[in-house]
Amino acid sequence: MGGFSLWHILILAIVVLLLFGGNRFSNMMGDIAKGVKSFKAGMADDDEESRRRYEQQRQIPREQARREDPIDVTPRPSEPAAPPPPRDDEAR
Repeated sequence: MGGFSLWHILILAIVVLLLFGGNRFSNMMGDIAKGVKSFKAGMADDDEESRRRYEQQRQIPREQARREDPIDVTPRPSEPAAPPPPRDDEAR
């Protein structure tokens, strides 16, 4: 009670085949299969595109790190130097 048995499913399948016909039902299933295949192909293309973007982003810092120019870290005279923090005995 309450569930579908094997007989219910078989009767439902026969009714569907009678309503739609064998050829029409087969065409519909073929269209559904084509849709699923194109969906999977689209998902694979999106995955490949995101993977390619990720690889390009990873290679940019490597190319910048290969530079031969040294990094200049000397303070510039136009920048004011920050005053030293007060000592504990001078702050009170």
